[in-house]
Amino acid sequence: MPFAFMLAAIVVITVIALLAVGRLGELPEVESDRAPIPLPQDRLLIPADVDEVRFSVGVRGYRMDEVDGVLDRLAAEAGERDERIAELESQLELHDHSGSASVGIGYQEPESGQPIA
Repeated sequence: MPFAFMLAAIVVITVIALLAVGRLGELPEVESDRAPIPLPQDRLLIPADVDEVRFSVGVRGYRMDEVDGVLDRLAAEAGERDERIAELESQLELHDHSGSASVGIGYQEPESGQPIA
């Protein structure tokens, strides 16, 4: 009799394990029960977008202060990068509008005004 109970328990545990991993049929698609994080899809992110991100708190979630620290750094570095890109683009526009032809990097006009053959 104890052998039959032990065998039945093993069968029940095996069936439950197979159901849990989807081996006895396909599991349905997971549906999110939370609202999506509102990030713009039609443009690149700006620092303010990152500043506005808030994650929901879960039982086994990440520490909020660590996530906030990483997001703060990401927003700051993205802002610095955007400022640097804007600065370089304005320098390029000034160079293009100053009357000189746009030339490749490392190209130098010859001293005599004649092209190098």
